[in-house]
Amino acid sequence: MGAGGGRSGPWTILLGGSFNPAHGAHRKITLAAIDLLGLDEAWWLVSPGNPLKPRAGMAPLAARFAAAVRQARRAPIRVTAIERELGTRYTVDTLCALLRRYPKRRFVWLMGADNLAQFHRWKDWRRIARLMPIAVIARPGYDAAAVASPAMAWLRRYRVPAASFASKGGWSAPKLVILRFDPDSRSATALRRADPDWASQMAASPQRDMVTHQLIPPAGGSQAQ
Repeated sequence: MGAGGGRSGPWTILLGGSFNPAHGAHRKITLAAIDLLGLDEAWWLVSPGNPLKPRAGMAPLAARFAAAVRQARRAPIRVTAIERELGTRYTVDTLCALLRRYPKRRFVWLMGADNLAQFHRWKDWRRIARLMPIAVIARPGYDAAAVASPAMAWLRRYRVPAASFASKGGWSAPKLVILRFDPDSRSATALRRADPDWASQMAASPQRDMVTHQLIPPAGGSQAQ
């Protein structure tokens, strides 16, 4: 299944993850991708639960959402926990649901080289690649594994330069763009080690989802996890 050529509307890059917590590197790579690919905005998909990550050490959704909102301030980034409403758990199901719900938008999936290295473990990963273009952020220490991965062996034939994609000469998938810029060493793991109680410092008041406009209940409320 390829992306339709008749779509018109905003170009939106999607960055999914646990955001446990969101930090400056998330913001930096997102803004760089918007600029390099000539897109309009980004949506951060704050996941209620990542099937490939252990639940131990995962902060409540409300805290992770609040941290993402803080990092997205004054930027063309909309923070959403839309997977709560869609009832999806896997990326392929989320992307299919987004394409059905927002048929006039053109989406690009953004992920790091660490994700590309294990992309072949994702549910229906080839279908994901056929749904929308994929942009990959090069990450020090992961590039070699990404290049040698089974997914890259399949995706390599669909690689295009960022400048070509930014011209928006055509809309098709599969399509792969590798984005390279100065590395950022910040990571959620390091932030959690430095401040294990970061989640308790997030706003206790309900947050408003920037896409669905639904309220995200504070920690301890009736939220889906």
